[in-house]
Amino acid sequence: MKTLIVVVGPTAIGKTSLAITLAKHYQTEVISADSRQFFREMSIGTAKPSEEELAEAPHHFINSHSITQLFSTGDFEVQALALIEKLFTVHDVIIMVGGSGLYINAICNGLDEMPEIDLNIREQLNQQFADEGIEVIRNQLATLDPEYFEKVDQSNPQRMIRGLEVVLSTGQKLSSFLTSNKKKRPFNIIKIGLNTDREKLYHQINHRVDLMIESGLVDEVKSLAPYKELNALKTVGYSEIFDYLEGKTDLPTAIDKIKQNTRRFAKRQLTWFRKDTETTWFEPRQDKEVIDFVDQRL
Repeated sequence: MKTLIVVVGPTAIGKTSLAITLAKHYQTEVISADSRQFFREMSIGTAKPSEEELAEAPHHFINSHSITQLFSTGDFEVQALALIEKLFTVHDVIIMVGGSGLYINAICNGLDEMPEIDLNIREQLNQQFADEGIEVIRNQLATLDPEYFEKVDQSNPQRMIRGLEVVLSTGQKLSSFLTSNKKKRPFNIIKIGLNTDREKLYHQINHRVDLMIESGLVDEVKSLAPYKELNALKTVGYSEIFDYLEGKTDLPTAIDKIKQNTRRFAKRQLTWFRKDTETTWFEPRQDKEVIDFVDQRL
């Protein structure tokens, strides 16, 4: 049976390194399931694998799209499944790696059929966000669909507006649509989770943000200023630097904000991934233990 090895965990935990080790060991290829690394224009702030890392194993869905293209979870499901089918004609094992729970879920379990929504409501919510800011949207979603609010990236207004437009259009919570039957996939799935103690993880996150700044994050964000209204850029690491560039805050504050928001994001990622009882957890750099475990399961 063909097998997809899925590597999940919070940001900055070391997923890329493990995925490359596994790809080299099984002489196979890596599919990225990171909702921000698809975009060519965003590199430093998304912590993409380096040129050296990309050269160590073939990677897919990195730099595959432009921020000007709409690329939804549904698009990813269709395109990634087609790619998986193709790769399985030459490999028995494929590696998928990422921290975007929705994208991982789309491949492992399939997406739910989403309800039709009222586009006027979407327009109103976008207008409300433009006029009143993210806090109003956040509070509304927390009240109307607390379950979805817990899962969603709370620094991403479009994801939150998505939750609100569903509940306001249909009277049903988006979270109630996210519980459908799993689709049966024609391949085995082995899920590996990486985690470590919180102090260590937070230290790694802070260090990574400092490296991003040293590597030129501010210039990267500056070059994307004409596109700042696009969904792809309403995300941690970019929003905070836009605030700095617009004089709303100073650079040290913006950097602290990125660290804080990234730590929050990591916490939500862990909450999401821990709910999946099929995931077996390891510490970072336990590569040998992971390979032994996977070999037993194969």
